[in-house]
Amino acid sequence: MVRRAVAEALGTAFLLAAVVGSGIMGERLAGGNAAIALLANTMATGAMLVALILTFGPISGAHFNPAVTLADASQGGLAWREVPVYVSAQVCGAFLGVAAAHAMFVEPVFFASRHVRAGNAQLFSEFVATFGLLAIIWGCARLRSSAVPFAVGAYITGAYWFTSSTSFANPAVTLARAASDTFAGIRPADVPGFIVAQLAGAMAATILFRWLTPSLPKESANVVVAHPQKDAAHAR
Repeated sequence: MVRRAVAEALGTAFLLAAVVGSGIMGERLAGGNAAIALLANTMATGAMLVALILTFGPISGAHFNPAVTLADASQGGLAWREVPVYVSAQVCGAFLGVAAAHAMFVEPVFFASRHVRAGNAQLFSEFVATFGLLAIIWGCARLRSSAVPFAVGAYITGAYWFTSSTSFANPAVTLARAASDTFAGIRPADVPGFIVAQLAGAMAATILFRWLTPSLPKESANVVVAHPQKDAAHAR
């Protein structure tokens, strides 16, 4: 459990370092062109997700996202007693990643974001973004579990551009980005609405796929990458 918690924390930290760091770098190099800055932010995040899931998946399942952890536990892929450990590790790792990105770019360790991300359109975007993320995960886990890292990276890369919120789709990421007044930040006042929308989207996708694929609980051990403890149990 300790190894899995460390893997979740470290993976989430690297994810946030990529999101915030590439946002700072992109904004500094883009010369005021927000589209170029977002493109740089998008490519770095999508690529990092693939690498991190492949790296940490065999250890912890590579959730890096409380919404994914809760959805997985709801289908029996993760014991409920382990959920607080996973979520705590993810949130702590997310803030560690933000601090690391700020240190690399000589910014304050933490500073509240003033980047407004409010309104029903953005909340709906977060619902759609997280619904789509869980749909991708559940759909691939059933028949093509080896493709999940690439599918998740590709989906988030696309969702940055087709959602008005730029697809946070992750409560831990949302909380930590509120502590960064940079390109990737979100105003703290806007965080609760984003998190509610994200959890609702994850729940809706899980309910739908439970109906679309009644065998979903049997596949839950493959979210996001096959859980090693489940594999060992099956081998016995």
